Amino acid sequence: MSAQIIDGRQLSQNLRLDYGQRVKDLLSQGVQPGLAVILVGDNPASQVYVKNKVLACKEIGMTSLLLQFEADMTQAQLLQEINRLNHDSSVHGILVQLPLPKHIDPQAVIQAISAQKDVDGFHLESAGALMCGAQGFWPCTPHGCLKMLDSIGYDLSGKHAVVVGRSNIVGKPMALMLLQRNATVSICHSQTSNLKEITLQADVLVAAVGIQRLITADMVKPGAVVIDVGMNRDDQGKLCGDVDFEAVRSVASFITPVPGGVGPMTITMLLANTLDAAQTSIATPSLSA
Repeated sequence: MSAQIIDGRQLSQNLRLDYGQRVKDLLSQGVQPGLAVILVGDNPASQVYVKNKVLACKEIGMTSLLLQFEADMTQAQLLQEINRLNHDSSVHGILVQLPLPKHIDPQAVIQAISAQKDVDGFHLESAGALMCGAQGFWPCTPHGCLKMLDSIGYDLSGKHAVVVGRSNIVGKPMALMLLQRNATVSICHSQTSNLKEITLQADVLVAAVGIQRLITADMVKPGAVVIDVGMNRDDQGKLCGDVDFEAVRSVASFITPVPGGVGPMTITMLLANTLDAAQTSIATPSLSA
């Protein structure tokens, strides 16, 4: 068996064509969708991520506003900037690139963003909506994973899904999204003592723990669908995931590569959330009104 590749780049391109049309539709209603991206400091990886997000906005015709600040910016100054953007009716989505400098509390920053502009899906209001199955912004990376499963026509109902990782950004919301699709979900983490025993039960295995090639072929049930969220550097500096791709590919039925898998989908779901926010703004008064 050799697993079929779920190509995140190609799927992203297909979705962005649709999103480009959504932008045109919004423009016809007098709304220019806009995303504000805030970068504090000069983290090289963050600079790359931000650049890709800005380019993706331009690709589909959305406005992008990149605000870059020095690493010594105070938390009060950052919160003031967020408050200004909250009241700017031309900005429909606000994203603060993480990680932030150590002197700034990321939770305070995330909660300062208006829930109506929380296109990252990290606000407590967004998390609560996901928990309750209510309307709200879903975190972009797990939402992208779900779109990848949809792209292969995978029916999660009754399947056993195992998520390795329990972060607020990926692991926990991923588990909730899978539950909403009627999967039976197990969450594993650093304190799970019988990891292999659990992963071998998975019809769908999502690896999101940040340990290079943690998931080996003997940990994967034959025919399982494997979604690799990891983004690591190996000893040679090469990008790799949490899954031993070449080995697991011989066991799984479908697998996502790193790079070219979940990464492009994360940015694409950010675009989707921003478009949803712009659409909602038509019927919802802005904070500046």
